Amino acid sequence: MNENQSKFFHSINQFTRHFSKSLNEVLVPLGLYSAQWTIIYLLKTNGPATQKDLSLYLGVEAPTMTRTLARLELAGWISKVPGTDKREKKINLTNASIQKYEVWLAAVRSCEKNILKNVSDEEISTMMEVIGRMNGNL
Repeated sequence: MNENQSKFFHSINQFTRHFSKSLNEVLVPLGLYSAQWTIIYLLKTNGPATQKDLSLYLGVEAPTMTRTLARLELAGWISKVPGTDKREKKINLTNASIQKYEVWLAAVRSCEKNILKNVSDEEISTMMEVIGRMNGNL
């Protein structure tokens, strides 16, 4: 691996840390953390899912997912209902989180807009293509 590639991965790591921090700055006052937002966003866009499905999709270890889901449930943002397999429960958004969703989404979109203000749609498409290929190599 050459120095440019090493700097590339370091930049990705630094960006994701700073992006999560920026998201937390807008979401925490609204009662949510960025890690929780990813789960709520996924459930809202894809529908109910099992804990295992969420863990696999987000690349999060089971114990971390268990803790995050417990916090979301305690806050009243999600509920767990028995699925077709009695051993697994489906995670659903509650009415409270559905009502709050647009507020959270607006905060996230505002944060994203600020971060992307000097980035073109073409550059975004290129980055998405590259990230897609890199994900395919994982």
